[in-house]
This record gives sequence, structure tokens and C-alpha cells, in this order.
Amino acid sequence: MLIYNGSRIKLPTVTGFQAQQQTHRLTSAPLNDMPAFYDTPNGWSGTFNFQRDNSGADDLFAAIESGFWDAGTMILGSIYQYLDECDGTTTTYEFMGATIALNNAGNFQSENIVNQSVSFMARSRNKIS
Repeated sequence: MLIYNGSRIKLPTVTGFQAQQQTHRLTSAPLNDMPAFYDTPNGWSGTFNFQRDNSGADDLFAAIESGFWDAGTMILGSIYQYLDECDGTTTTYEFMGATIALNNAGNFQSENIVNQSVSFMARSRNKIS
């Protein structure tokens, strides 16, 4: 699910989700010791794919683009990832401060499923439950 500018956009048929933590690597080369390395958190990035079951994603990207050209607004949102665990529980993560791009708006043909793809960058990922 996406939450942008107070609007909830449900994507009923997500077919793929990939996320990776971004880090900033710090290195130290002291004269009197072995080298030291540190990775500091620097956000998250990823992509997700879904079937176009409704116009929700297209409407969202039209609103984002219109807001930018009409008023110069840059909106960040949240992405929620729901994982069904093997023990039957659900784990929820929130990607906060996310910016998104519609990488693939779909290939529209008769008698065909339209697949869309979104990439994102987020400030952080928090565990909700």
C-alpha cells in the first residue's frame, strides 16, 4: 500500500517486491592499528511490480506530476510492506519519506494482463508490527 499526500493507494496484486538498504561506507586507516570500516545507514531503495487492477497507481502519478508542474511541490510518501511469515503472523514494515517513479506504466493489449513497475528511494524503514 502507498500513502501519498494523505491518499491511500491499494495495489491488490503485487507480483514482486525488492528492497535493499543503502549505506555510506566510512573508512579509517590509522597509523598504529589495522584499518577500520563502518557502514552508516543512508536510506533504502527498491522496486515493486504489480498488475494494473485499477487506475490507482496511474492516478497517483498523474497527481504527482500535476502538483510538480502546477505548484512545484515535491511530495514524499510512505510504502507499506506486508509479509506473511511461516508461523502465520504478518510482519509490517514502513518505508518512510519515500519518493517513487513509475518505471513501467504497462503494455496495453487485448486479452493481456497489464504489469506495472515502480522504483523508490526512502529515508528509512521502520518495523510496524
